[in-house]
Amino acid sequence: MEVAIEASWKEVLKDEFSKSYFQQIVTFLKQEKKAGKTIYPPGPLIFNAFNATPFDKVKVVLIGQDPYHGQGQAHGLSFSVPNGMVQPPSLINIFKELQHDVGIRVPSHGNLTGWAEQGVMLLNASLSVRANEPMSHSKIGWAEFTDSAIRKISEQKTHIVFLLWGKFAQEKQSIIDPGKHLLLKAAHPSPFSADKGFFGCRHFSKTNDYLAKHGVSPIDWQL
Repeated sequence: MEVAIEASWKEVLKDEFSKSYFQQIVTFLKQEKKAGKTIYPPGPLIFNAFNATPFDKVKVVLIGQDPYHGQGQAHGLSFSVPNGMVQPPSLINIFKELQHDVGIRVPSHGNLTGWAEQGVMLLNASLSVRANEPMSHSKIGWAEFTDSAIRKISEQKTHIVFLLWGKFAQEKQSIIDPGKHLLLKAAHPSPFSADKGFFGCRHFSKTNDYLAKHGVSPIDWQL
């Protein structure tokens, strides 16, 4: 199967597309479609995190768990929603911390494409989900694919900032080389845990300080 994914990522991940687990993902998604299931995000946006942030441009990796499962919310970027959608609670808390940390004004929308285009890879561990069924595609092989992407970034690049929010994201630190990269860990920004160490983490200013220190242009967090 021809995978519509950005050229630099296609090269970096070329071995994955022929592996049996990836073929199983493709077969599973086709079966879901055949059975009349609604899948989010829409097919052309499943690899949006890769297409919006080419491998050569990655500076920061923000790891999420699962796409939004409500109608119109997911567009292939972790924590992000398209223009016109209500900001989800975790994203509201991210913007609160951003305002506190670097003084940006809170955006009127929740579309983080502007970050992705600057090199912030907004990567969910699962790249698809069944409508209204959170984590429904978390065991179909996506984790193997996205772990491979994280490994390639760790191995082939230097001075990347990994934002690991919450227990799930922090489990990924075992495949990241802390000698070459900055791992910033905090509680998840969800309303259930944001006040347990996400608020006040100042990860946005710490990210830019680290990038600047290593001669990399910082992220303009204002959307």
